[in-house]
Amino acid sequence: MLAAARERRRHEPRLVGRRVEAPMGAPRFAGEIDSWAVPLPTIDPQIVQRSAKALPRYGPDFRYRHYAAARHLPMALGGVTAAGALFTAAQLPPARRWLSDRLKPGDGPSPEKRAKSWFSVKFVGEGGGRRVFTEVAGGDPGYDETAKMFAESALSLALDELPPTAGQVTTAVAMGNTLIERLRTAGITFRVAATR
Repeated sequence: MLAAARERRRHEPRLVGRRVEAPMGAPRFAGEIDSWAVPLPTIDPQIVQRSAKALPRYGPDFRYRHYAAARHLPMALGGVTAAGALFTAAQLPPARRWLSDRLKPGDGPSPEKRAKSWFSVKFVGEGGGRRVFTEVAGGDPGYDETAKMFAESALSLALDELPPTAGQVTTAVAMGNTLIERLRTAGITFRVAATR
């Protein structure tokens, strides 16, 4: 997979007249959400960066940072440290086998627990002298909403009129707003919370 990504990057055109960055960032207190923001070690920033490079509508100077928010700094740092340690351990075959043996198929949360679960991802966008707060939210992210996302993506790829593309492309490039409309219909919320 890494070899394919390197080969793809070799053939992608360089950006001219635009800048796209996805720096890691540093822990900080985010007054706009009244929480500590700690860089979240996921693949999401790389995917957003690839989308922004491929789609001019992201603008001439685009920067994306991805954080986990927590009210208390020790809790935020502890969570990110634990996630990082788990990810690192999963790279070692003996540790990966041990981790895989912790949960067996069917050991997931009950339907009642999933019904009480939810997710909320908040975005703060700045540009042109304005700041926009948006949110994507839904129910249980581990099972129910992930299943919706996969199913609606498959249906979109199979049935919708999409832009011509090929190769390793991101969801935004392949499906964009068409998928967002499908997810809205499926019950996932996309909203603008405020504009300043």
